[in-house]
Amino acid sequence: MPWNFEGKQVVVTGGANGIGLAVARNIAAAGGSVWIFDLPDTHPSEVAQSIGAQACVTDVADRRSIQEAFARVPDPSVVVVNAGIAPLRPFLETTPDLWNQTLSVNLSGAFHTMQIAAEGMKRQGGSIVLTASTNSYDGEPDLIAYNASKAGLLGLLHTAANELGPYGIRVNAVCPGLIRTRLNAASFSDQKRLGEYFKHIPLGRGGEPEEVAQAVLFLASDLASYITGATLPVDGGQMASKFGTWGKEGDRFDGQRWTRSC
Repeated sequence: MPWNFEGKQVVVTGGANGIGLAVARNIAAAGGSVWIFDLPDTHPSEVAQSIGAQACVTDVADRRSIQEAFARVPDPSVVVVNAGIAPLRPFLETTPDLWNQTLSVNLSGAFHTMQIAAEGMKRQGGSIVLTASTNSYDGEPDLIAYNASKAGLLGLLHTAANELGPYGIRVNAVCPGLIRTRLNAASFSDQKRLGEYFKHIPLGRGGEPEEVAQAVLFLASDLASYITGATLPVDGGQMASKFGTWGKEGDRFDGQRWTRSC
């Protein structure tokens, strides 16, 4: 069954690249009227034009900027809260500025986006989808601010789903694992590191933005009409693999994925 977003006004924050762009592109292709909210250095207008969407230069760390962007969108029915940053720094070297910057984008930015969006959606209902992370649950090193912000998104998710449900607004989240985006491009170029990391992913590889986008589209669509407050891992089974999957005799790593001979 093809996706159908005909007649829906759709906002995607952080929509000019990576997972956000994949979501925006797919929803636009499915008939949605897509609005990309992103920072000026990501060139949101040019990106939006290339996929038949519209754009607003928006800083999700600035509530006024979000309000001004939503003022341009007539009756949004789907909002994908995707904007985020992931600066690397050991716990003991994480500065207050880095901590505050990360939470202002990833957590406070998500709260402001959701609250402003919900105010405009409560008359007709709709769907909000958050981009959380497998790091919402674990403690990957050198990412204390990112991990804390993504764990905080689950608190937003559960509370917002509870309070917004009476208005017909569904709130769900995807939890991507290691996905090939600009935030982690360096990780995908280190084959030795990938080999060890992917040993703990049953599907034996990293993910692509398009694969996360399909999960987002499902949760945003009417096919998920009785789903709210839920998280959907898009991680190749990583969260199900406590002791690792790969490394048996006959397993091979080709630089990008593990395979097993039958």
